[in-house]
Amino acid sequence: MKILIVTDAWQPQVNGVVRTLNTTRRELENMGHEVDILSPLEFRTLPCPTYPDIRLSLLPGSAVSRRIRDCAPNALHIATEGPLGLAARRHALRNGLPYTTAYHTRFPEYVQARFGIPLSWTYRFLRWFHGPAHAVMAPTPKVKSDLEDYGFNNVVLWSRGVDIDIFHPQKVNRLKTKPPIFLYVGRVAIEKNIEAFLELDLPGSKWVAGDGPALAGLRARFPEVNYLGVLDQHGLAEVYASADVFVFPSKTDTFGLVLLEAMACGLPVAAYPVTGPIDVLGDSKAGVMREDLRDACLAALDIDRAKARAHAEKFSWRAATEQFLGHLQISSRPQTTDVAVESVV
Repeated sequence: MKILIVTDAWQPQVNGVVRTLNTTRRELENMGHEVDILSPLEFRTLPCPTYPDIRLSLLPGSAVSRRIRDCAPNALHIATEGPLGLAARRHALRNGLPYTTAYHTRFPEYVQARFGIPLSWTYRFLRWFHGPAHAVMAPTPKVKSDLEDYGFNNVVLWSRGVDIDIFHPQKVNRLKTKPPIFLYVGRVAIEKNIEAFLELDLPGSKWVAGDGPALAGLRARFPEVNYLGVLDQHGLAEVYASADVFVFPSKTDTFGLVLLEAMACGLPVAAYPVTGPIDVLGDSKAGVMREDLRDACLAALDIDRAKARAHAEKFSWRAATEQFLGHLQISSRPQTTDVAVESVV
C-alpha cells in the first residue's frame, strides 16, 4: 500500500512528533508498505513566531494538491494542523478523498501559554480541522477522553513505542557531577515547565539536555545547572544511563516519548500526575507521580532500575504502527483536479 503522510513538523527539528513519524515510516516500510512524506523541506518557509526552529511553509496550496495527485496514495494521513496540513485537508475535501489526522501535542495549551489565547478558541479551530477526518489518532486514553470532552467524536488510539536496542541500561559515566543526578531531556520551551524542576531544592546536581527558545533564559536564571545540547539517540541513551532520576515537569504533553526512553535505559521517572505520565507510567512502579515534584524526585531515587526497564519493554513500535495502519482509510477514488469549493467553514 502507498501511504502519504503530510506533516509540518519534520527534520531537522528534534521532537517527539518528528521521531514518531520517522519511526512509523520505518516500521511501515519494514512491513512492506511504501511511505511518502510531504514536509516543509519541499517549500519556501519562514520561522514560526516565538519558535524559529519550526518552519512554516509559504502558500503551499497548489503545490500540495499537485503532490497528492502525483503520489496518488492509497491512504492519506495529515499529521499536523499547520500550513501543509491545512492545504492537504482542503484538497482532500474538495476531491472527496478520505483521510486521517493525528493529535500529537496540546496545541491549545501551548498557544495559551505563549500568546494568552483562550483554550476554547483554539479547540474550536481543532474541532473544525479534525472534524471531517475518518479518524483523529490520539496517543493515550486520557488524551482521547479529553478531546471527546471538548466535542470531538472521531477519536481513536494510536500509542507510541521505544527502540529498546538503542535505549538500554549500560555502565557509563557521561555526567560527571555530584550525585544524585537529576535529568531533564526534551524541548526547552515555556510549555515544558522546566523551571519547576530547576527551582527545586534537591541534593546532587541537575542536567538539562535539549534546545529551544527558552534555553538562553534558563541558562541566565539557573547558571548552576549543567546544560547539554541536542544529542543523537546513542549519546542520549548514555546520558539517560548516567543519571539517577529522570524529571518530567511538563503538564501539557500528550505522551512524552522521553519517558519511555529514560525507563528503557533503567532510569526511574519523577513527574506530576497529569496526562502523559498517568498513561505511560500507570501503576507500574517505574516512577513516582506526585503534586509535589520534589517529593517525587526524592522518592524515585529508591526505585529499582530493573523495574523501569521492564516497564519500557512493554511498549513496541511495531504494535503502535499496526494501530496506525488499522486506522487508515483506504481511498478507492482516483486523484483528480480540484472540482468543488470546500463545504466546511
